[in-house]
Order: sequence, then C-alpha cells, then structure tokens
Amino acid sequence: MSTYLTILGFNSAIPTVNTSPTAQLLEMEERCFLIDCGEGTQVQLRKAKARFSKINHIFISHLHGDHCFGLPGLIASFRLLGREVPLHVYGPKGIKKMLDTIFTITETHRGFEVIYHELDKDYSEKIYEDNRVEVYTIPLDHRIYCNGYLFKEKPKERHINIEEVSKYPEIETCDYHNLKAGKDFVLSDGYVLKNEVLTTTPAPSVSYAFCSDTRYLESVIPIIKNVTVLYHEATFLHDLKEMADYTGHTTALEAATIAKKAEVGKLILGHFSNRYGDLTVFTDEARTVFPNSYLPKALECVKI
Repeated sequence: MSTYLTILGFNSAIPTVNTSPTAQLLEMEERCFLIDCGEGTQVQLRKAKARFSKINHIFISHLHGDHCFGLPGLIASFRLLGREVPLHVYGPKGIKKMLDTIFTITETHRGFEVIYHELDKDYSEKIYEDNRVEVYTIPLDHRIYCNGYLFKEKPKERHINIEEVSKYPEIETCDYHNLKAGKDFVLSDGYVLKNEVLTTTPAPSVSYAFCSDTRYLESVIPIIKNVTVLYHEATFLHDLKEMADYTGHTTALEAATIAKKAEVGKLILGHFSNRYGDLTVFTDEARTVFPNSYLPKALECVKI
C-alpha cells in the first residue's frame, strides 16, 4: 500500500493565474490528510479528482490567509455535498473562533460536527494516532504561532508465506496474528519454526514532514531525522537572507542545509516569493548543499 502526496498549491502570499497558495493532500495507509488550505484549495482538489468524502482530518500550520482562507469555503461545500461524518481540524489556538465567527455571520449551518484540536505548545507533540499512522507537530519560528507536521506510518506487519505455512497443519489461521507480529512458532514436538521462514518482510514504513513558514530552525532536525520526504519552505534565495529573517522565512540554501543535517531522503521546496519568475534558481541553489532537492509541480502526485 503506497503513500502519495498531491501538491495542490505551493506559492506564497497570493494566488496567481498559474499557481495557488499552500495546500497538499497526503494519502497514507488509506487515510486522506489535507495539509493547509489556501484560497482555491477546493478547486485544486477537484482538478486532482480527490474524493471530498475521504478527507476527515485537516491540518493547518498557521492563521495567515495564504494557508487557511480556503478552509471556510471547503467546509461550506462539505455541507452542500451532504456530509454527515465529523471533520477534525487541527490548527493554532484561535482557529475555532475564526471559523465559528464566519459561519455565524454568514449563517452557514454545517450539518455535521467539526471537532477542533487547537494547538499552543512550543514542543513537538503527538496529535493523531490510529493503528497505522501517527502525526506529530513540528514547532516552527514564524511571525505568528506556526507548526509543521510529521506523518509517520507505523511499522508494518510481516506477510504470511502461505506456501511455507501450509506445510505445517499445526499452524492455524488464529496463529497468523502472532506470525505477522514477528513471533516464531513452536511445534508440538518442541521444534521452533523461525518467523523469517514463515513470513516475508513487509515494505518499509515511510514518513513525510511538512515544514511550513519558518525562519531557519535547527531544532526541527531531530524531529524530522531520516524522514523519507521533507517539504520545506524556501521563500527567498540566500542573497535575501536578511529579508527572510525579517519576514520569518527560509532561503533555499537554508532549507537544503536542514535536509542535509536531518539526512532526509528527498527535499521538496516551496512557498516561493512571487518576485521570482524562473523557479529553477531555487533548486540550483539548494542542490549545492543537498543534491536530492526538487521543485513542486501543481497537481503532481508524488509517491513517497
């Protein structure tokens, strides 16, 4: 079962004719997680042929408009589409007041429950867990309170080697759970059948880290260490580092440095300032430090 990331939008500040503000759809272990929701996100979701009904968890990094102004419209559309199941929204403290105010003033009656998980911690915490996936916050350093998010597949169960297992009538279906968990099987005569003979190794678990708006921040490195794919904002090139620091952003060179020090598998850059016409300058700069750096492409579905 593969994990896929669809880049819905990746530019900073304002929408343009060809690009949209930050939003991503992560499909991991049959769960659909929406990460940030800039203006026009629901249009991008339709272009990506995403099923709105599968989105039950939305993660908002911070309350600047280019990361959350698409959320009220999306929730209103959920109602018009007949949604009944609860929607979980994770974001900074204040997100509930913001959305409730909009829905009250506009008399938007949702028709389904919105469960808010408001965040205010300055350390990484687990905010979601089920039997397959865990999600942690990544505290960032922006002009206002901001978190990135780390999504991790839990270790996968081993696969039963049916051809080998069928050789031993003593092994019943009820024993499969222990075999998948990595346990050996002891026959009635005391002979131990090693697990690696009865099962096969599953695909490795993958992880994805989303680092939204932030200054260069080395405290994220231990949190995102060895992730399969890292998305990290790179609003400016390094010759504008002073402006990046002032506005609470990172340069492409700094994002690549974080990727290198964290020993990630792949770096996707994003949140580019609209001052740049040719975006290849970002990978040119980043690859001097971290060669496996890439530009996002709108509506591209990336296998993680």
